[in-house]
Amino acid sequence: MVNFYSSCAMLVSSHFIPILFPDLIMGQALGCIVVDQSTVAVKEHFGKFDNVLQPGCHCLPWCLGYQMAGKLSLRVNQLDVRCETKTKDNVFVNVVASIQYRALSEKAADAFYKLSNTKQQIQAYVFDVIRASVPKLLLDDVFVQKNDIAKGVEEELEKAMSGYGFEIVQTLIVDIEPDQHVKRSMNEINAAARMRVAANEKAEAEKILQIKRAEGEAESKYLSGLGIARQRQAIVDGLRDSVLAFSENVPGTSAKDVMDMVLVTQYFDTMKDIGASSKSSAVFIPHGPGAVKDIADQIRDGLLQAQGV
Repeated sequence: MVNFYSSCAMLVSSHFIPILFPDLIMGQALGCIVVDQSTVAVKEHFGKFDNVLQPGCHCLPWCLGYQMAGKLSLRVNQLDVRCETKTKDNVFVNVVASIQYRALSEKAADAFYKLSNTKQQIQAYVFDVIRASVPKLLLDDVFVQKNDIAKGVEEELEKAMSGYGFEIVQTLIVDIEPDQHVKRSMNEINAAARMRVAANEKAEAEKILQIKRAEGEAESKYLSGLGIARQRQAIVDGLRDSVLAFSENVPGTSAKDVMDMVLVTQYFDTMKDIGASSKSSAVFIPHGPGAVKDIADQIRDGLLQAQGV
């Protein structure tokens, strides 16, 4: 029975292991390994660190106790860290930091052996710096000074991670996310401020329009008054010339007779104009042509009294 199990074990070892792990078996059999570009390998001798192997082909005689403990990539890695913290004005925000780092070739042994979880180590330092700096700033200042926050995170990480064989290439604050209610409130405040500015501008425009309208009406009334004054002056001049011409051409007539005739003529002209308009809003009171004499007497008496005064 023992021989049967031993035969099975030898069969599995000789047939299945080379099929599943051909590179491993060939490398161990020949004592050679290949290290890819931008990668280094850690060489151990009987479990103790011996050397760092650069990219290329290397001979590791396993029969003498040499082996490859593992490989370490020298490429730039990126770690996105989301940290929730509170600002000085008691607003909770999520700060997303992007950390770009890589292992140093000359410190590959420290990077391989000293840290068991590089990402958790970096994340802890990022949390520490962000939660120490953001609570000192107002929410608006967090957006303005995000480059300063990123610089502080980078400096702290550089000091901490350089002792472990890692270099911090770049630190970026890629996003700052306040609570949704805070976002909505900020948008409403901004909208209200813009509406207030728009209302002030609209009121100022209406004020200018009213001033210009009043200035236009004043100018229009002034010009209308000038026109009426000139019209009345022309009427007076025309009446005077008509009275003088009629008195000279018709002997025995007085200025009173001529004035009465002119008034009667104007009376009938006015009645004609009122009757010719279909949309006239004039209101008639009982009167007759004989009343023109009374109107003329009243006008004449008024003029004489004004001159006597």
